[in-house]
Amino acid sequence: MAAAQLVVPAVAMARTTVQLRRRSLKFYALHTGESLTTTYWENGRYIPEELDRVNYVLRDFRANEVKPIDPSLLDLLTRIQYRLSTNEPFQVISGYRSPLTNAMLHANSEGVAVHSLHIEGKAIDISVPGRSLVQLRGAALAQQAGGVGYYPKSDFVHVDTGRVRYW
Repeated sequence: MAAAQLVVPAVAMARTTVQLRRRSLKFYALHTGESLTTTYWENGRYIPEELDRVNYVLRDFRANEVKPIDPSLLDLLTRIQYRLSTNEPFQVISGYRSPLTNAMLHANSEGVAVHSLHIEGKAIDISVPGRSLVQLRGAALAQQAGGVGYYPKSDFVHVDTGRVRYW
């Protein structure tokens, strides 16, 4: 699976009008206080060591469980960042979730899906300093690349690489 992630063509960035030679992101994990600045794609390929660093920061902090994050999700975040014209870190509320963590959250909140794409490493709940949730949601919706959930009361936008839908 990791090898397949390394050969994904630049088509994943096709919706961006500017082809980037390098794809970089910044994350700040709100629950752990961890920060990461990474260039995860360069010279036409994903960088395995950097994907590992992303996987760790976006781990299920409750279970301390690390699983691979879908590189297409990172590409989607790169396009959102570009659309927002920002280099601020994505503030992460939730990245990967273990099935056990997801079940616990589902039992305590009607907003958590039974089979959330967080379990597959294909979803992230985020905000961006200096940008409103409305701006973030708009940038995500403009990508037409997966699900976008808007949670203003909880102060985040959900983005995933599943089928195109919004709520």
